Amino acid sequence: MDRRLTYLTIALVVILAIFLLLVYVGGSILGIERLQTGENPLLRFVFVIIGLLVAIVIYWLTRENKIWEIGTRQVVYMAIGAALYAIFSYLFNGTVFVVPSVSQVALRPAIAIPMFFGYAFGPVVGFFTGAVGNMFGDALTGFGLSPQWSIGNGLVGLIAGMVALFPDKKKSMNTVLIISVVLAVLATVIFLINRNVPNMLYFAPDEGIFGDQQISLFAGLSAIIGLILVVAVRYLFASNEDVAAAVTWSMLGNLLGIGFAAISDIWINGFPFAVAIVGEFLPAAGPNLIFAAILVPILVAAYTSVQRQAGR
Repeated sequence: MDRRLTYLTIALVVILAIFLLLVYVGGSILGIERLQTGENPLLRFVFVIIGLLVAIVIYWLTRENKIWEIGTRQVVYMAIGAALYAIFSYLFNGTVFVVPSVSQVALRPAIAIPMFFGYAFGPVVGFFTGAVGNMFGDALTGFGLSPQWSIGNGLVGLIAGMVALFPDKKKSMNTVLIISVVLAVLATVIFLINRNVPNMLYFAPDEGIFGDQQISLFAGLSAIIGLILVVAVRYLFASNEDVAAAVTWSMLGNLLGIGFAAISDIWINGFPFAVAIVGEFLPAAGPNLIFAAILVPILVAAYTSVQRQAGR
């Protein structure tokens, strides 16, 4: 086994071990309610394993690239990124920032953290930041754990870091834009033909409301709104490839990572496909795109400035 694969495997095993400690030791053995997953914990971990295998497959297909290097610096970045994401996820996971959906979805500007860490420090750092940070953020919030959604957040950071695989950033951005447009448009079309999906946040028997409220128009169209903002940033910063590439690849990471998590709930929660897309994917991924368009350029510009001042 080569050194890169060894270190990647260790990082993924650490992620899995953290998840198991939180869920099975903290949630099942110690009975800490905030660390419990609810229904189908085993199936949730099946999707965790699938997500980890996806990371290994991506590595194997691109193993010659130096972006997979893991050393002391990357380990430090993983710890910092995960801690920051956990703290800021906790701060924005309160009910004040809840998005209408069929499950617990909140506005999460902190999603820019795994996006940035993946882009700046590599896909492994981004994956660890998103996965572990989200898991601890959920634990701090106390709404219960969804490990497959944490892996989805990890994939957001991993894919954002894959930009370094392509020497021609402009060409890669164009390809990513096309894929992202197709995904966002398809999801929005599914919303438009399934407007009757109930919003479970409005399940309030005392008020005579039994989950029969429709998902809001903004939530349903948020992926298109976010896409437009990301495309605008892409071309407004055409002369700054770092910002343009970071935002563009973060968009793809968000669509695929959150898509992975939402689709997993077809089996875990028994959602129909349309409900998973309209009731979970769009309310989560759409606002994430908006935050990516606003916050990722700020983080990348600040990081670039610090690098320039440090003479790197």
